[in-house]
Amino acid sequence: MPVWEHVDLPRPDGSALRVTRVPALHGPEGSEPIVGEVAGFVLSGRGIPTVYVSGDNASLDIVARITERFAIDVAILFAGAAKTALLGDAYLTLTSAQAAEAARILGASHVVPLHFDGWRHFTEGADALAEAFAQAGLTDRLTLLPPGRHAALTVATT
Repeated sequence: MPVWEHVDLPRPDGSALRVTRVPALHGPEGSEPIVGEVAGFVLSGRGIPTVYVSGDNASLDIVARITERFAIDVAILFAGAAKTALLGDAYLTLTSAQAAEAARILGASHVVPLHFDGWRHFTEGADALAEAFAQAGLTDRLTLLPPGRHAALTVATT
């Protein structure tokens, strides 16, 4: 599916869940031949929160572009400040500080970082995320989930 295109999936109530592919950049600009193409998604529909799933995006400019088209209620952000020797000091995913800044840019009432532990290429974990959100004054938006756990989020929908 091309970037900014969508598919509507039927929901049990007869309405649709719209899945829109949005851009993502896995590393710095120009690294695509090395790291490959990635995508994020926005899930939306009548009576449900609009959810942004960043995918392996490391670009705040792309996060800002998402807000030009969508009002995000919940952000699922791939964080962890992943690194690979192939790209030197560049990050493949958001750092903790960037995740907090993405939360601010998006204006989402809830932010759930994922994909930040369990592999050696992650350089920042839950503690760094909690600290970054605290420093940004956004702790009230942060939901950190241990692996295998879930959370119910209360979101006002229109």
